[in-house]
Amino acid sequence: MDSPLFFAKILLFGEYGIIKNSKGISIPFDLFSGALKLGDLNNNEINQSNLEIKKFNHYLKQNFQENEINFDFIDKDLQNGLYFKSSIPTGYGVGSSGSLVAAIYEKYFINIIKNEININSNQIFHLKQIFSKMESFFHGTSSGFDPLNSYLSSPILINSKKDVKTTLIPNQNNNGKIGFFLIDSEESSDTSILVKQFQKNMKYSDFKNIFQNEFISYTNSCVQDFLDSNFNSLSINFKKLSRFTFDNFKMMIPNKFDLIWENGLKSNKYYLKLCGSGGGGYILGFSLNIDEVKEQLLAFNFQEILRY
Repeated sequence: MDSPLFFAKILLFGEYGIIKNSKGISIPFDLFSGALKLGDLNNNEINQSNLEIKKFNHYLKQNFQENEINFDFIDKDLQNGLYFKSSIPTGYGVGSSGSLVAAIYEKYFINIIKNEININSNQIFHLKQIFSKMESFFHGTSSGFDPLNSYLSSPILINSKKDVKTTLIPNQNNNGKIGFFLIDSEESSDTSILVKQFQKNMKYSDFKNIFQNEFISYTNSCVQDFLDSNFNSLSINFKKLSRFTFDNFKMMIPNKFDLIWENGLKSNKYYLKLCGSGGGGYILGFSLNIDEVKEQLLAFNFQEILRY
């Protein structure tokens, strides 16, 4: 079966904020990937993936027209052992469902918007709308940015819900000290539950006000600092984002990270933030001296992702 690889993603900035129209930046994470395959349904892992795609296909039939998706084609492939072979960990905030959505769109949708150099902002926004509708099957609600990043395999700048485009990120410096990293909670999370809790919190005016006035402001500043390679300012705003998250998103921070999260804030040697919805999976970090921090956090499966 001829199907391309679709990579995982990392949302550097924008978790929860992009739901409420903040800026955001998402980058491909090529350590993990997935692709559609045909396999033996007697294999338990293949069978489980096949069953999940069947449920997804049922949802697609309820929400899309026959002139949009070749349902006969996907039905036939499902009978022949269609599954998603993926190394992307689920419930980790790196786009496991997004890569599947991108793969299904590329393989079975009719008249797709092709991922080409001359793709324009209107096409990207249209793709985002389609992906949002598709991925809502997995999370109850979806921005569509995860599958968009996986499909385009390019850094994406989110200026608002309606202003989305591919972008260039600062060139890395392999000899630099500044860096972004991931640490591993070794437990998965349920994005839909966490998003519902966030939506519930937003009904309270006190939380809504500080979220809009502080969290979104810090997020937007981090995005601009990163694009401008203003890493000293980024460190200041990243700390504000980290502090706000620690004080107001306790449910989204795995308990094992409470102490090291606070240690980072006190020592100013590194700062942590959610990677996606949180609740488990990866935690994203930033440091002006990544090599020193690596020694401190090595026990948490430290993974460097960007260096400047």
